[in-house]
Amino acid sequence: MRMQRLLIPAALLGALAIGGCNPNPLQVARSACPAVGILGYTGDTTLFSPEDSRDASAIDVTATITNLRAQCYSENGRIISQASYDVLATRTNADEERTVTLPVFSAVMRAGDQIVSKEVGSVAVTFPAGAQRAQTSATARGDISEAAATLPEAINQEIDKRREPGDPDAAVDPLSRPEVRDAVRDASFELLVGFNLDERALAYNVAK
Repeated sequence: MRMQRLLIPAALLGALAIGGCNPNPLQVARSACPAVGILGYTGDTTLFSPEDSRDASAIDVTATITNLRAQCYSENGRIISQASYDVLATRTNADEERTVTLPVFSAVMRAGDQIVSKEVGSVAVTFPAGAQRAQTSATARGDISEAAATLPEAINQEIDKRREPGDPDAAVDPLSRPEVRDAVRDASFELLVGFNLDERALAYNVAK
């Protein structure tokens, strides 16, 4: 799958959050950890029998990525994001035990549209005899430069500045300033996962 042709969601807002338990609701907190998500239209896959059919009656196996979760830590100047997720699969013919291998990918994106790295692997889902449903787990890893994910000090101070009600700039979103917005975008990363679909499978997901 050529990811360059897909629409990648921007990471600007994913890296910024206003803490719900923050005693000062006007103070913004930023994390250098990459946002983690499933790339649009790649969270599901459908296998057909025969393979060249796209008729609903020919559906053989369907699978979905779910329960995506991640942990993030810093090590030797790198920010490591360890993600894990489940793959839930359903098949039409449940007679015999069967193992289905599904291609998956993980990609680190910068600024919402720059591919930093991409890895392609696979997950194997085993259906016991007589079972229509099966589940397995998989992991993904993102490794980015801590320096690249760190904002310049002047920008960081602008974002972290405490704003009290009544201050002249209390109602001004720091991201409305182009220099702040561009710096945050450049320092924002995402770890995206999904099924590694070919163009026909991707088109099927978009159309359904």
